[in-house]
Amino acid sequence: MACGSRSNEIVDEFEKLVIKMNPPRVTVDNTSDMTATLVKVDSANKYGTLLEVVQVLTDLKLTINRAYISSDGEWFMDVFHVVDEEGNKLYDGQVIDRIEQSLGAGSLSFRGTDRCVGVDAEAEAAQTVIELIGRDRPGLLSEVFAVLTNLKCNIAASEVWTHDGRMAALMYVTDAETGGGIEEPERLDTVKRLLRHVLRGSSRDKKAARAAISARAAAPHAQRRLHQMMHADRGAHRTDGGDGDAAADDRSLPVVVVEDCAERGYTLVNVRCRDRPKLLFDTVCTLIDMQYLVFHGTVIAEGSEAYQEYYIRHLDDGAAASDQDREQLRRCLEAAIQRRNTEGLGLELCCEDRVGLLSDVTRIFREHGLSVTHAEVATRGERAANVFYVVTASGMPVQAQAVEAVRAEIGDEILLVKEDAAAPKSPPGRDGGGRSLGNMIRSRSEKFLYNLGLIRSCS
Repeated sequence: MACGSRSNEIVDEFEKLVIKMNPPRVTVDNTSDMTATLVKVDSANKYGTLLEVVQVLTDLKLTINRAYISSDGEWFMDVFHVVDEEGNKLYDGQVIDRIEQSLGAGSLSFRGTDRCVGVDAEAEAAQTVIELIGRDRPGLLSEVFAVLTNLKCNIAASEVWTHDGRMAALMYVTDAETGGGIEEPERLDTVKRLLRHVLRGSSRDKKAARAAISARAAAPHAQRRLHQMMHADRGAHRTDGGDGDAAADDRSLPVVVVEDCAERGYTLVNVRCRDRPKLLFDTVCTLIDMQYLVFHGTVIAEGSEAYQEYYIRHLDDGAAASDQDREQLRRCLEAAIQRRNTEGLGLELCCEDRVGLLSDVTRIFREHGLSVTHAEVATRGERAANVFYVVTASGMPVQAQAVEAVRAEIGDEILLVKEDAAAPKSPPGRDGGGRSLGNMIRSRSEKFLYNLGLIRSCS
């Protein structure tokens, strides 16, 4: 063990030395494009660096409209066309400074644990992180919050995803009385045992539900961790009887094609789907977690549709060798895109925070026949800023009278219906305009690779 640990330290120090000798060069260009700000990053290529760059831009709440990715294995050059949340170019000097500082020398590839969304920096060290995954069912989140409240745990922040009959959640909790972390082993064991019991429900399969607890300092980036949890759990829905994909509207599903390009030594991945925030992060995160390297890529989002193309190789320096490997990659990318899609009506809760708030609110949801499909819980000082997406217990859209009844009980001034400005005008089709967009990007990508001397013809 000691020898292996020492070897890893030597490799890590060598990578740091290489990066220090070749620090990233970051350029923020506001003149080359009339509609977007260009962020150009040139850096030594380290496994996962592309994900770090995309993660930084995503965490700054920037939308990536276009991206051009190129790597020769030792060095990568990426160009991102970004806009702010209102769709405008970046003119705020503080935002530009943060981009340069976060991606520049001394930052990229030396990034520590990322802060969880919606938590003040001073409070992070005092938090305990709870990871949950299990079979989804109506009222499950209400039961989880009730257990934590009864055990005198305060939820400072949380993110909950559901997909294909499964639920995954990250919860950042503190002691409700002291505000500090929960450290007593017996108490932590009790929390874990009761939460696992709730997650398991009527199932006798002990592996159908998992609960894990760790210190905040050891917690990874929240949304990447949720992807990892659901990716590792990807086979569980078959035993649970989930059939989310079959029930979905076929027109709203992403189109993912994975092809073998043996003559170039790559696997070619094409993704076409409805555009939404953080889409690029989700696909790149999945490729990295499945140990694929992105050598070249083109990303374009136009209107309501997004198209992504990647030339990738596995870490073992090979393409996806078999049909089974390519099919698994295709299914995992589809799942990564779909699991963040927010299904249902968005409800925003903004009010003074208190212990038991989430338990009370989700209990009212359950009593009115609403089921939570996605949740983002944040605490800003003494204020709670939470977003819930809800459907009926049978998965249908919520009726207006049910919404008004819930708002009347919780408070119509603090519970508002969220406007979905990002909703597409129409779902992407499988031919027509989407196909021409794909052909356009294929043409640009092949010309780009041809100019680099990586392919023989761009026709």
